[in-house]
This record gives sequence, structure tokens and C-alpha cells, in this order.
Amino acid sequence: MSQGNSTQQRIAAQANAFKVAAVQMASGPNVEGNLAEARRLIAKAVEQGARLVVLPEFFAIMGMNEQDKVAVREQPGEGNVHAFLSETARRHKIWLVGGSIPLAGNAPEKVLNSCLVFDEQGEQVARYDKIHLFNLELGNESYNEAKTIEPGNQVVVIDSPFGRIGLAICYDLRFPELFRAMKGVDIIVLPSAFTETTGKMHWEVLVRARAVENLAYVVAAAQGGYHVNGRETHGNSMVVDPWGRVLDRLPRGSGVVIADINPSYQTSLRNSLPALSHRIIYGC
Repeated sequence: MSQGNSTQQRIAAQANAFKVAAVQMASGPNVEGNLAEARRLIAKAVEQGARLVVLPEFFAIMGMNEQDKVAVREQPGEGNVHAFLSETARRHKIWLVGGSIPLAGNAPEKVLNSCLVFDEQGEQVARYDKIHLFNLELGNESYNEAKTIEPGNQVVVIDSPFGRIGLAICYDLRFPELFRAMKGVDIIVLPSAFTETTGKMHWEVLVRARAVENLAYVVAAAQGGYHVNGRETHGNSMVVDPWGRVLDRLPRGSGVVIADINPSYQTSLRNSLPALSHRIIYGC
């Protein structure tokens, strides 16, 4: 009798599961070329059954210099990249997390680094503007995103057919309080372009930590490889389950990471280890 119940539970859990994909790219300065590569990889993910697909940070433009993204920024709701994301989501009937793209903001010489989400009808249902801006001075490497990027100021979580999805971008990964503020998030999507220098030491441990802390799935879609501008990104796109297990990973180059997300398994873990309900907010 118990064996039969176990089999039924297993079948029910499998029926409840769905596939997600993280797309990895090594984008360059040519927007149309990047869109063509994204189109190919999204189709590959859909062929493997993905219903939720996540693109990497600045998937449509990794310019020769930091001003290149300012030159191709789009107005909210307009432009070729917007149209590409909407059309692709609608054609494949998927939810598409458009990595991040440069959007016009308040400052004329800067952009917003914005993650757009489109549903299966091709409708934009969410937008998150990257809050934390990367700054690194280490050896010959120098990055200061604040010179060309205007920070966002709002935590964004969206209800979807797949559960509550929290949006974050790259450097946000280092700030666990952002993810705590998402409150009961089921899936965290993380478009990224981690440098090889920081990524080889910190990327996996931080992605897995955010999954464990929040008992959430993390779909981390990264830039991965050498870029025309000389930059090297870490890659290692991955899907991590709420127990911190890496379900699939792609170390380098263009490709797709695919994994099953199982809400029943997630619920079971949260019932077995109700750490989220044990939180204490400390004051200073």
C-alpha cells in the first residue's frame, strides 16, 4: 500500500514539473548578430521542452566600449530588441526573460540596465532595473558601471504560471538582502555577465547560496567566453535547485542549460526545513 502511494506521489510530482532554460552567449557589438544567435538558442531550448527561458545580461550588445550601449538604448516599450523579445515569446508560446537591455532613463548620457519579462502572448509583464552597479579596480581590470548606468530602486517579483519569480541582474547576486526582500519567491532569474576574475572564485558559491537561503530555484544565465572587445566573462550558466544542487551547467561558449523545476519537491523541502519562517529581523 505504501509503495503504491509512493508511486502515485512520484507521478503527481513529475506531472507538476516543468522545464526551464538558461541561455549562454558571448555577445559582441553587432546587435542584429546577437539577436540572431539568441533566436537560435531560444529555439534550441524550446525544442528541449523549456517553457521559461532566460537570456544573459546585455545579450543584445557587448560593445567595444561602454558608450556603445548608450548609443543603441531603446525607449521603454519601443525598439528592435523589444520587438524581438515580444515576437519570440509569442511565436514559441513561452515566458521569456529578456536578460537585460539598455533602456533610456533620466540621464541623457546613461542607460538603465533593464530586465524585461514577456509572457506567452508576447506581452511585457515585468521590468526590473538593476539596482547594484559593479565597480572593480583589480590589477589591469577596471569597471565602473555607474559612469554609464543609472541604478534602479525597486525590487520586482512577478506572479506567473510557474510561481513567484524574482528578478535580479549580475552584481545584485552579492547582496542577499535584495533576495530576502522578494518575500516567498519560488524562482530567481539572474541574467549575468560576471568577469572571469571574480566569477572563478565567487559565481557558483553565491548562486548556490542564494538558492539555499531562499529555498528557491535559481536560473542563472550568463555571458561566457571571450568577447570582441577583449573582455572575458566567466560563463557557467546553471540551474540550481532549492537544496543547492546544480542541476545543469555550461562552463563556456554559446549554448543552453536545461533543467526541470518541481514545485512539489520545493514545497516538500520548505515543509521539512521551514527556515524561511524562522527568520528574525535584527535592528542596529
